[in-house]
Amino acid sequence: MRVLFADSNHPVLHETLIAAGISCDLFWEKSTEELITLLRQYDGLVIRSRFKITKEILDTCKQLKCIGRVGAGMENIDVPYAETKNIKCLCVPEGNRDAVGEHALGMLLMLMNNLKKADAEVREGIWLRAENRGFEIKEKTVGIIGYGNMGSAFAKKLSGFECKILAYDKYKKNFGDTYVQESSLYKVFEESDILSIHLPLTEETHYIIDKSFIEKFKKKIYFINTARGKCVNTDHLVESIKIGKIKGACLDVLEYEKTSFEGMNTSEIPAAMHYLINSNKVVLSPHIAGWTHESNYKMSKGIAEKMIAVLNLKN
Repeated sequence: MRVLFADSNHPVLHETLIAAGISCDLFWEKSTEELITLLRQYDGLVIRSRFKITKEILDTCKQLKCIGRVGAGMENIDVPYAETKNIKCLCVPEGNRDAVGEHALGMLLMLMNNLKKADAEVREGIWLRAENRGFEIKEKTVGIIGYGNMGSAFAKKLSGFECKILAYDKYKKNFGDTYVQESSLYKVFEESDILSIHLPLTEETHYIIDKSFIEKFKKKIYFINTARGKCVNTDHLVESIKIGKIKGACLDVLEYEKTSFEGMNTSEIPAAMHYLINSNKVVLSPHIAGWTHESNYKMSKGIAEKMIAVLNLKN
């Protein structure tokens, strides 16, 4: 069995595969065109985000038995078509759920306690106490939309803050537990002080957070997005911040990211992005919520183990 690596990953991934008797070729410096040609000879493929697996590519891969996506999202793979060709598509959302939960909480604390603004001011010799007075999470209501690995991890991290946690998931039922109350979307709109989304990017979730969605919230809210940038209409988000409907936003992901998530399209930065950059009501990070040193190892190890189970079965 042979596996092609189209992206770099923690060494534990290829080391684990090799130890199981699977040959690995580390080709992450090759172009997309070269990779497409080479892939026809392989039984397995390891990717992250820069390589899009389309129907046309899959049609050329007669030997391919599995694709390992080192991460949670699968939007760069035509999964339904791959499954019709008996190609197993694997991901590891369990590998970075704790990282995402911690990062979302850290951003929220930074925003609600004015830490970004206060830190910059103190470094400039400005000492403002009352002006930087923050708000506590305790006794607030946090609404979570999407209660998979990431949403449930965030709820668990929040549980020590003595807040009320409501979760809505269109595709799950009876998931209420120690950390969260299963909720209707209506109740999330009625009661939330803070909203965090944990959704995959699909046709259904593209721009799900827009003006009409935001207007449904009864209270002014804080907003957190550690999911996918294109789940949010940034122009509408900025309008809502300007009028005070959204009190502040924590954004680890942006709709202006490159498909590979390795950078931002900076040739023409839109007005909405300029506003986010310059606003003290916004905390930004470069799509790193799920990308800790620990999660890098756990995701790579997890994908290796899942691929071994598939390839050894096919061998």
